[in-house]
Amino acid sequence: MSLNIFLLGMPSMGSWVIIALALLLFFGGKKIPELMKGLGGGIKEFKKATKDEEKEKEKLKDKK
Repeated sequence: MSLNIFLLGMPSMGSWVIIALALLLFFGGKKIPELMKGLGGGIKEFKKATKDEEKEKEKLKDKK
């Protein structure tokens, strides 16, 4: 039951195509790679910060 509710909220493939076309029209072909590079860099930094936080927790746990 809960899986069906989750799937109803997911966009279909057609919706993703429309979103991609809208982004292409809005930002242009040259700007999209720059945006994706920035997004990828942000995700990379977030993962690094999460990993660093987990290491700090382990260090504190080992000291106790």
